Amino acid sequence: MAAGPKGDMAGKVGSMPFLNKIQRWAEERPQDTAVVVAGRRLGWAELRDAAAAAVPFSDGVTVLAEANSVDFVARFAAAVAGARQCAVLDPSWPVQLHTDILQRLREHVPPAPVSGEDALADGPPESTFLIGLTSGTTSVPKAFTRSRRSWQESFDASIEFFGLRQDDVTLAPGPLAASLNLYALAECLYAGSEFQTLEGFDVGDVHAAITYDRVTRLVLVPTMLRLLSERGLTGGVDASGVRTIICAGSKLDARTLEAARRWAPKATIFEYYGASELSFVSGAGLPAGEPLDAGGTGIGRPFPGVEVRILDDGGEALPDGEPGNICVRSAMVSNGYLWGDDGEALRSFDGWVTVGDQGYLASGELHILGRRADMILTSGKNVYPHEVELALASVPGVAAAVAAGLPDDIRGQRVVAGVVASHGGITATQLRAGLENILTRDKRPLQYFALTELPTTDRGKVSRNILLDWITSRDTRARHLGQ
Repeated sequence: MAAGPKGDMAGKVGSMPFLNKIQRWAEERPQDTAVVVAGRRLGWAELRDAAAAAVPFSDGVTVLAEANSVDFVARFAAAVAGARQCAVLDPSWPVQLHTDILQRLREHVPPAPVSGEDALADGPPESTFLIGLTSGTTSVPKAFTRSRRSWQESFDASIEFFGLRQDDVTLAPGPLAASLNLYALAECLYAGSEFQTLEGFDVGDVHAAITYDRVTRLVLVPTMLRLLSERGLTGGVDASGVRTIICAGSKLDARTLEAARRWAPKATIFEYYGASELSFVSGAGLPAGEPLDAGGTGIGRPFPGVEVRILDDGGEALPDGEPGNICVRSAMVSNGYLWGDDGEALRSFDGWVTVGDQGYLASGELHILGRRADMILTSGKNVYPHEVELALASVPGVAAAVAAGLPDDIRGQRVVAGVVASHGGITATQLRAGLENILTRDKRPLQYFALTELPTTDRGKVSRNILLDWITSRDTRARHLGQ
């Protein structure tokens, strides 16, 4: 774990998520850079003034659905002033989906009376300031709410854990509509540390920012890190100034970790497990110079202020090594759902909360097996695709892998896997041989597909559903490797 910052940066002040801190930095360091988006810069005083001018006249919900820009940053800060609430929608979602979400917001969040409070200041600690939406493009996403206190607690924990400093320059090259990047923005505003992003993810633009803008810290998903590292090594892009890399969304595979270590040799590489509804749960940092340890299911120890237990479906604690529901207790957990609660997505066992992710504890370290919803039931056996993917990633010649369950009349589901070869081609025989001593027979895929690319969402996360769509539609990006 990285050492935490000293003094006020890690301290609790009032009820903020971050607006009172923007006011402070604007007074103390008005000309210092606060945010940069696609080359456009705002200093702390400029950000304060732009946000203050944009504070809505009503105390209701502001909906933001737009691409990354400095104007988005100012409007987001303005939207949560006082007791106001903000919902951030992905601008790439279909128009009808936006319409459906707006209708639900009108139904679930009644208009608030105008308080006359137009100052850029934080509201009561327990009040809701953010309405989060789980990602989805075909059905209406679930909506959950967060209190101002929950993000303040999260800031204090993440600043300590990741060692964020005021002289850091953080680049989160993904969309601000994604919670990973929106949180990174707010965390930097809270800490008084420069934040950068782009209009859209572009490898060349990220490399340019690292080369010319003194970027010291990257926040991104593993697929982005692999592209940046491998192309950076090929193109001779110097990332020796990067001292922190923070990855989330999926486990780092050995190839990505090795490439990142060579490309940014002075960086501590963090990966963590969390969920939008839970905030941070556990994490681990690999300091520069330490031996690589990739391929396992371990995802570090609990975050500061977080307790973790593994409980069965009846709420009973399970012993070390036995898989079950990953349950947490912390002040960072969300308030629950506005809509979409089916009783399974966010469950509570006497104050211990779970989103249904499965895992186990071993000597204090949390091991992730995957979402219950992703679990493959084949011939009466439970198979977690995450285990299969990690095993495949260790097979020579495999750059990346994704596994899923395909409907099967005999077995219920059969395990299938798509692989991206590291160089040249790879055969099903090679894959089967590589897994023979790693996975038990019931967990090994019955079919393999050569992928031209990983199936990912527009936010860069690997999608098992997209893999299944490619397979069933005979998409050319997934070629069956035969028997």
